Amino acid sequence: QCLGREFDLRGISFQRELDVGLEYKGLSIGRAYRVDFLVCERLVVEVKAIETVLPVHRSQLLTYLKWSGARLGLMINFNVPQLKSGITRVINSQ
Repeated sequence: QCLGREFDLRGISFQRELDVGLEYKGLSIGRAYRVDFLVCERLVVEVKAIETVLPVHRSQLLTYLKWSGARLGLMINFNVPQLKSGITRVINSQ
């Protein structure tokens, strides 16, 4: 909620806990994924508090990018001594 509040205070448009559906071979699957934040309809922000960022976490963010239509994603892990070292950038090149 704090990150959302900071977006509000700065006048940055965002959606929180956005349900992203997908379509598989003509079958529409609603609410397949839930994105923590979609910022300015272009940036996916995924918030974590984990010991180590693993490849599966990057894959999860890349999946969110593909299904939301966003190109850029940031994973912010708050379980680090310095926040700067907890930010992972992922680009959807497809």
